[in-house]
Amino acid sequence: MRGLTHGLLWAGLLTALLVGLVQGARLYRLAGQNQLIEQLLAGRDVEVEDLADAPPSLRMARAVYLRKAGRYDDALATLNVLLRQAPPALQAQARYNLGNLYMAQAQEKLHAGNINDATPLVGLAKQAYRDALIAEPGYWDAKYNLEVAMRLLPEMDRVNSGHEPDDGREKTQLWTTLPGFPRGLP
Repeated sequence: MRGLTHGLLWAGLLTALLVGLVQGARLYRLAGQNQLIEQLLAGRDVEVEDLADAPPSLRMARAVYLRKAGRYDDALATLNVLLRQAPPALQAQARYNLGNLYMAQAQEKLHAGNINDATPLVGLAKQAYRDALIAEPGYWDAKYNLEVAMRLLPEMDRVNSGHEPDDGREKTQLWTTLPGFPRGLP
């Protein structure tokens, strides 16, 4: 009986030691990932090789860094990888950041006076924000940014009562698809 108790104690001790080592390795990896995120926040890029086995959240942080640095093509490529590989919890954030990327590009085009080049980018941003809201309906930031994009480029639909056929001869009213007046931040 004493030998069995002694063996169980050693087995419990080895199990606890193994669990401690596994948790320590996880903490070490998380500390390394946090260090890479701090590096991105400080304005220094992270090598792509460092992201080979990185979680989607670190890739998302790099995409945001690339957008802020004006490297739109690299940010777009990173976000497209995220859209294919990210878990559903990060899908809405990836689509939201994709909308922000398109809006940043559109703003640069508008400041340069290229309205024709900015218009499709605003349309892409609106669609990305809509997709983010489909993935996460309560995503307030996506709702707000969609409202801003709608102010820049409202969608106009023809209003028809449905009773008379539309032959194109009558004047039609235009109505935005965004109901009410935008009120801004609370």
